[in-house]
Amino acid sequence: MSTYIQKLILQGEHQKQDFKFQVNDSRKIARTLSAFANTEGGKLLIGVKDNGAVAGVRSDEEFYMIEAAASMYCKPELDFAHRTWNVDGKTVLEIDIPPLEEKPCFAENNNGKWMAYVRVKDKNILATPLQLKFWKRQNRNTGTFIRYSDKEKLLLQYLEENPFITLSKYCKIASIPRYLAENLLVNLLITDIIEMGQNEKMSWFRLKNPDDLLQRDE
Repeated sequence: MSTYIQKLILQGEHQKQDFKFQVNDSRKIARTLSAFANTEGGKLLIGVKDNGAVAGVRSDEEFYMIEAAASMYCKPELDFAHRTWNVDGKTVLEIDIPPLEEKPCFAENNNGKWMAYVRVKDKNILATPLQLKFWKRQNRNTGTFIRYSDKEKLLLQYLEENPFITLSKYCKIASIPRYLAENLLVNLLITDIIEMGQNEKMSWFRLKNPDDLLQRDE
């Protein structure tokens, strides 16, 4: 077995790597491509089971399904690099997906809806509406003006005293509607004052550089 591919398989599945025993649904694999492109990029190893056992690619059709996923079921169309490896007489297909400079990439589901995904550890998770707002703001050529109102001050004070806050918690303590809380959080995300984390159940926000926090008016 190639030392390179062996090292990859031994790493298991993680934020930037996923195993697929086989590819038989282009729309389904498009979710993984979208998640990698919207996060840090990543590798797909086709012909490898979840436990790392090498089963091998069954036919060339699996590569064409990846091509279809990237070109037909991802918007914008995704570029990818690929290589094949011989592992004890079995073929492993390596697919490299680079991160998009301008996010998001949407994937079409079986109902014809275009959804964006992100990669969290070894899972593909649906991007939140706030994440979509953040990407849209990132893609603007104009700057972001921030006024430190009582709402921002309240949020930053809370984060100095607590490790994180959720969107619903912020809405509650600031007594503001969800759309306004989202806009304020996006402003602080854009300026790198806070950062966002998430898992399958929830998203949260925390100070990005607590020691470098800008001085606020008392």
